[in-house]
Amino acid sequence: MNSVSPSAVQYIVGGGAHEDKPSAQSRRHNGHGSVPDGLREGSGEPDEVDRLKAKFMSAWNNVKYGSDSSPNIHIQMLKVVFFRASFPDEVDGFRQAFVSCVWLTYRREFPQLEGSSLTTDCGWGCMLRSGQMLLAQGLLQHLMPPDWRWADCHPLTDVDFEVLKPRSPSRPAAMSLPSFSSSWTSPISQRDPSSGSSEGHRRTPARYPEASHEPQLEALHRKVVSWFGDHPSAPFGVHQLVELGKESGKRAGDWYGPSVVAHMLRKAVARTAEFHNLAVYVAQDCTVYKEDVLRLCESPLTQELSESWKSVIILVPVRLGGESLNPSYIECVKNILKLKCCIGIIGGKPKHSLFFIGFQDEQLLYLDPHYCQPVVDVTQGNFSLESFHCNSPRKMNFSRMDPSCTIGFYAQTKSDFESLCSAALSSSKEKYPIFTFVEGRGQNYGLEGQSGGSTDGPANIFSCNRMSRNSKRGSTDEFVLL
Repeated sequence: MNSVSPSAVQYIVGGGAHEDKPSAQSRRHNGHGSVPDGLREGSGEPDEVDRLKAKFMSAWNNVKYGSDSSPNIHIQMLKVVFFRASFPDEVDGFRQAFVSCVWLTYRREFPQLEGSSLTTDCGWGCMLRSGQMLLAQGLLQHLMPPDWRWADCHPLTDVDFEVLKPRSPSRPAAMSLPSFSSSWTSPISQRDPSSGSSEGHRRTPARYPEASHEPQLEALHRKVVSWFGDHPSAPFGVHQLVELGKESGKRAGDWYGPSVVAHMLRKAVARTAEFHNLAVYVAQDCTVYKEDVLRLCESPLTQELSESWKSVIILVPVRLGGESLNPSYIECVKNILKLKCCIGIIGGKPKHSLFFIGFQDEQLLYLDPHYCQPVVDVTQGNFSLESFHCNSPRKMNFSRMDPSCTIGFYAQTKSDFESLCSAALSSSKEKYPIFTFVEGRGQNYGLEGQSGGSTDGPANIFSCNRMSRNSKRGSTDEFVLL
């Protein structure tokens, strides 16, 4: 949870550090054909051995530099699959989708948190920031048009995905992708002068939406970001979340687990009058009780407003193993991230929270809050949005994922909720399903549970914690591996 200075690199690489470039000797043996005759004569080795060495070096370079024969170059990110085909416009579609996500990081020099002398959340607030990003993603889906894209998306930099990097010389020229700078600079300074003002709004394939330039949408986008500002009046800012955390025995400077943060987000939305048509439901013991959700979304309030359904964000705190991630859950996590209604996962590595939004093969795609930036005064009408959007995609291996996390879903309509239930029913056929939906209502639980009464169905049909059922869980804090 160590903070990263703004003068340092934008990120500590989360998963898979960049590998060293080949030496001059290895480049001379790059696998293009057999080894030259002169080398064979000098070495005195048989021709067959040289041919085998050449084949080995070719195979090694293909693996090391991610050749086009890689098993899967697709990147799944928030219900969209990128790079189904290899052409440069795919990079632009991915860029717009990734950079449009709201990125919330450590901040410094904000107003002092009540009851403490802290004016920064560096070193302790990463889980709060990951929770903010999940809620921000849900609000964007709730308020913005489907597949909305930010008009001022800046270019990708410091890329950690091989498919987004320039192709090696051994790859076909027709498959080449644009190169990226290794520093994070202004989108204006990185534009190609020869392309004029149209750079950043290049034509994308028909299956990718164009970035929106409508003033009303941009004003709404700015308003969503302002709700997460670092000042006491922001409904979802650190000040409000810390205040809500006191009800759970937390205070500024404490480390927050994903389960506690889920309940804090629920209470924050419930206390914001502006969201009369949105609710947040937190699952109990990896179980979503349908009747509780229906009662929450079909309340008398919605009838008075002539609305038949209140949109809902469903948060499911789970534990996917004991001290480390159980590999049996990896495919389940992938399937969840593919769902149309999934808005991300609050998780990370032990004591190092991250916000997962997709994957490629065995690598998770994430947004990292561990970058300390100066506070931005979001009360100003035209505050800068640049520091609230990230342009450096990062990845880490599934095996490094902390087993304690919270999964987020958004159901705009009752039909969306029923589709989510059907998807959960399908996943319950897995050997170790992560969570389940059951009929009936759940029992009262801590942190001001929103449902009560008797349980009509089984309390937990499919436990996501079978592998560690004997471990003690006396409180929601113990649900988090520290």
